[in-house]
Amino acid sequence: MQQRILIIEDDADIAESLDYNFKREGFRTVLAESGEKGHRLAMDKNAPPNLIILDLMLPGMNGMELCRKLRREPSTEKIPIVMLTAKAAERDKIAGLEIGADDYVVKPFSFKELMARIRAVLRRTESESVESATYSDGRLTVDFGDMRVECESFPVKLTRKEFSLLNALIKNSGRVATRQNLLDDVWGYSYFGDTRTLDVHIRRLRQKLGECGACIETVVGVGYRFVGCSTAVPSSK
Repeated sequence: MQQRILIIEDDADIAESLDYNFKREGFRTVLAESGEKGHRLAMDKNAPPNLIILDLMLPGMNGMELCRKLRREPSTEKIPIVMLTAKAAERDKIAGLEIGADDYVVKPFSFKELMARIRAVLRRTESESVESATYSDGRLTVDFGDMRVECESFPVKLTRKEFSLLNALIKNSGRVATRQNLLDDVWGYSYFGDTRTLDVHIRRLRQKLGECGACIETVVGVGYRFVGCSTAVPSSK
C-alpha cells in the first residue's frame, strides 16, 4: 500500500516539485497551501497521511502553530512531521523540534537528502508501531507499543521525539550513550551540528518525567546514561 505524504507549502513551485518527486519515489501526495487547509487534510479519518511536510511561513495559521495543534490532537499526535523552511537560525530549529517536529530541513535543500531523512523518519515510525515490550522498575513504566509512560502511576505525556529518546536510553540501560550516538539513533541520520538540540530534549524529558527524571544521568563531556528509577536519587524539587 502506498504511503501518503501531506505537503503543506504555500510556494507553488516548491509544492509542485515535491509533489512530482515524491510520486516518482512511489508515494501518494496531497497538497495544502495554508495551515487551515493542511489541518483539515491531516484530520481526514478516511485518508490520514503517513507523514507531513510542513512549511513554517504559511498564510493564516503558521507552521509552528499548526504543529502544536496537530500534536495536541489524539488522531494526529503520532503522525511524523518534517519541517521544511527558510528559517535557518539555530533557535528556530530548536523551537521546531521542541514542539514536536521529527526533523527540520532548511531551504534551499537537496531532494536526495530530504528523501533520506523522510525514509529514516518513516522507518523509526514503523519500528515504534510494532514494538511490544514494556519497561517497569516499580516507579517508571513505559509501554513501547502504545507509547505510554507513567511515573509513580501518573501518566506522562511526551512528544514522539522525547519518547524515542527515552526508548534509546532505556535500551542502552546502564551504559553510557554518547551524544552523537543518541543523535544518530533518535534523529536517524549523522548529525554534524551543535549537540544543544539533544541537551534541550533531555532537559525537557527530565522535566516531564518529574521525580522519575533522575533516572537519566549526565556523563559530563560524553553523553547520558539511563540508570533506572529504583536506584536513582529522587529530585529535590
